Amino acid sequence: MKQVVQNYKSGELSVLDVPVPGCKPGGVLVRSAFSLISTGTELMKVSEAGMSMLGKARSRPDQVAKVVQSVAVNGLPATYRKVMGKLDSYTPLGYSLCGVVEQVGAGTDDVKVGDLVACAGNEHALHAEVNWVPRNLYVPVPDGLAPRHAAFGTVGSIALQGVRQGGPQLGEVALVIGLGLIGQLVVQLLAAAGVRVVGADPDPVRCELAERLGAVACGDPGSAAVENAVAELTGGHGVDQVYLAAGGGSNQPVELAARLARDRGRVVDIGKCRLDLPWNAYYEKELDVRFSRSYGPGRYDPEYELDGRDYPIGYVRWTERRNLACFLDLAARGRVDVEPLISRIADFEDAVETYRQLKDGELKAVAVLFRYPGEAGAGEAQAPAVAVPAVRRGTAAAPARPSRSPVRLAFVGAGNYATSMLLPHLARREGVELSAVVTTTALSAANAQRKFGFGRATTDLDAVLGDASVDAVFVVTRHSSHAELTRRALLAGKTVFVEKPLALTEDELAGVLAAVEESGNDRLQVGFNRRFAPLLREAKARFGARTGPASLRYLVNAGRLQHGSWYLQQGTEGSRFAGEGGHFVDTASWLLGADPVSVYAVAPSGNEDLQIVLRYPDGSTATLSYVTAGAPGFPKETLDLVADGKVLKLDDFVRASVYGSKRWVSSRLPRARDKGQSAELASFVKAVRTGGPMPVPLESLVATTAATLAVQAALVGGAPVTLARSL
Repeated sequence: MKQVVQNYKSGELSVLDVPVPGCKPGGVLVRSAFSLISTGTELMKVSEAGMSMLGKARSRPDQVAKVVQSVAVNGLPATYRKVMGKLDSYTPLGYSLCGVVEQVGAGTDDVKVGDLVACAGNEHALHAEVNWVPRNLYVPVPDGLAPRHAAFGTVGSIALQGVRQGGPQLGEVALVIGLGLIGQLVVQLLAAAGVRVVGADPDPVRCELAERLGAVACGDPGSAAVENAVAELTGGHGVDQVYLAAGGGSNQPVELAARLARDRGRVVDIGKCRLDLPWNAYYEKELDVRFSRSYGPGRYDPEYELDGRDYPIGYVRWTERRNLACFLDLAARGRVDVEPLISRIADFEDAVETYRQLKDGELKAVAVLFRYPGEAGAGEAQAPAVAVPAVRRGTAAAPARPSRSPVRLAFVGAGNYATSMLLPHLARREGVELSAVVTTTALSAANAQRKFGFGRATTDLDAVLGDASVDAVFVVTRHSSHAELTRRALLAGKTVFVEKPLALTEDELAGVLAAVEESGNDRLQVGFNRRFAPLLREAKARFGARTGPASLRYLVNAGRLQHGSWYLQQGTEGSRFAGEGGHFVDTASWLLGADPVSVYAVAPSGNEDLQIVLRYPDGSTATLSYVTAGAPGFPKETLDLVADGKVLKLDDFVRASVYGSKRWVSSRLPRARDKGQSAELASFVKAVRTGGPMPVPLESLVATTAATLAVQAALVGGAPVTLARSL
């Protein structure tokens, strides 16, 4: 299929061939009929992409701050790879469309194949021929509403949410500053609610349009016409509400709002304009400044948008989905008329030229729609104690491969970690062929194919697992899918590299081991990369063998997660430690040369900090302090190992030292913070190529996973958990 994309680094726009997205449970595949260009938000994004690197940094100081923090935690090289990988990627455009349901995912019963739906979301209602849309981001289109009008649903919801934030009442007077697409819709919604509206915009054409659509009077914000109209309508008191629907860097809108609002009036920010509030003016009138967050309650909540968990109507009357349905109902009943807003309907194949004309000012438009091939048929029906599980291997053997041919790899998932920490090492490795990349979203697969040279990009996992030429599969998806994807790949006879964690529950771990036993395929590696870190390996060698028990102390200054991180979705993705803790358990066990026999854990009340004690067969102990409340500038990982009169010290993979009869200290000017990914991948590729032993024994991977999962059991039980080995 085809999709409009932009390279944020170069600013280049193109219509790209990408795989059709998969139809996941809890949503539907929608074939687009019309999609709407947001002439405000999208053109701002397009213009920003055309800036220099310095201009981009100035326009997004919030992102610059994140980069600086990442450098402090991960080092400059890793941060540079991550940032450049994001910049030099295709990004999607679009967030409002109407189309026909082409496939219905499991658990979805409110629509059927052939239904016409309006869709929302800047990750789901894209300018693409086909989109996967979760249940709370689509609604059926009312009978009689034209598909091109239903494509306005998302921007209509944005305007509607802004009006709701203003709390208009019959007979009030409102001022709408900015009469672009959102402003025009706000004017109509207010007029439909019995509010008299004054509009302000420097474009006389837009002023005339707003008056035709229900505004009492409109004019240039710098002219006396607007002030005169407000004075006449309000008896000199000022308007009850002001809606800021303007963009740009001028502070004129907020100053005008203060001047024309009544005492204790309401000012609602819907657009993205400069907000240097003049303190005296806002204080003296005690103005109520409110923000309108996109389509309404539910926006940016992954449990609502992705998992389909609705808010009870008794507590949240107007969610983003209910706003979307309400706007479509108003349009279907003629209370809102979007037809006069349509400046052009362009064929989808002309998308790049349409954006160019908008950006260059050749096309003056309020709203522009893309019309997709086959639109004429839109709306017509279409065809339809914790036990450590024993590792038991079956008798089947993993398929042999010619030793001289390249190792052919497939990736399932192509997110941040895969594209910044794994693929850069593999793409330049001799004797490796990146055969296929599989994702559920089309654009991420296309990005990975372009940047790393995959032979093909697809959303069809079964086809890749059934491809006999693929030697090994990398599972680099979200945590909740690791165990099932690993199980399927093992049963398909593939060597598997799965990022941590291997499993989130004991049942998932048992399922993986059942696949090993059934298939006889034990060719599995989990991405526990720390044991491969060159600095730590050298320090261990310098420490030498030990004769007595050891005491290991490992401090992980994990820090707080950003709001919205999918790591916070514990209901589906497991606890944060379950997802990341295997790294530290594995590192401790490797340094101590054994697997743990018991786990004890405590957590201070009210936070996520953990204190974990692992006990080993020879009496050695490892204490892991996994903390989130530490200073962000402190190193993330520090480690001390004490035994036999010797001490090994690791400082965040930057410096290491060993104290004993002789003292060894690593270089103080390391090239980078190397946590072992490159060496780990080299060992894995060698094992695939030669058929030799996997880099880490399967029994150790299972023991580490079981110990990580036992932390939660220890927290609940308040006592040490014995890790009993199954026979």
